[in-house]
Amino acid sequence: MTVEADDSYGAVAGEEVPAAPAPRRRRWPRRLFRLAVALALAPLVLTVVYWLVPPVSTLMLADLVTGRGYTRDWVSFDEISPQLPMAVVMGEDGKFCSHGGVDWDSLGAVLSRSGGPNRGASTVTMQTVKNLYLWNGRSYLRKAMEIPLALYVDLVWSKRRTMEIYLNIAEWGPNLYGAEAAAQKYFKKPAAKLTRHEAALLVSALPNPIERNPAKPGKYQARYARTVERRTAQAGAYVDCLFDR
Repeated sequence: MTVEADDSYGAVAGEEVPAAPAPRRRRWPRRLFRLAVALALAPLVLTVVYWLVPPVSTLMLADLVTGRGYTRDWVSFDEISPQLPMAVVMGEDGKFCSHGGVDWDSLGAVLSRSGGPNRGASTVTMQTVKNLYLWNGRSYLRKAMEIPLALYVDLVWSKRRTMEIYLNIAEWGPNLYGAEAAAQKYFKKPAAKLTRHEAALLVSALPNPIERNPAKPGKYQARYARTVERRTAQAGAYVDCLFDR
């Protein structure tokens, strides 16, 4: 009996030898790319969602992840004394009602003067998107991400909604967020009852809320609060966009 030669490494003579499996492609680069795309698109989707849903900030999420927790009682714009949003505009962003999310003149002036990103160049809208989607600390990367997000948010939200969210996610102390929690802690009253002076004190703490206590201001902070209070009394058309229906 004749036996056919077999050079197929053990396959039966005459049978088709299966092709060797193709080498597996590395999936990590593709997964990382998809993750990066998802992270980039998330703020665009969340901004629309946040028209209706009270948001949380990245700092609040960090407090939850680290087990510290946080205090924040969401209240609507109408449940906050008008003195506070007026003081925020006059102390933090005088062109809030007229710019499109970014105050280009102030941004250019601050960058040329300081040689780097600075809080002085941040509008309320920019601070809001930073708190919602980004991180603390000065860097060109964060500022480069902050600017297009602020422009987008200004297109999607009304000025009133932007201020409402800002006042509910602004940090006013360790693990303390929002106007209501701050008013209760520092002045033992709801945010709806804040006076012009108390609102100015709260705004004076915003540049450094961990170190500054609105109820016990230092010399510089008290002086700044008096300036904000004086400007608030003369706000006029600077805040029309917040109260025009």
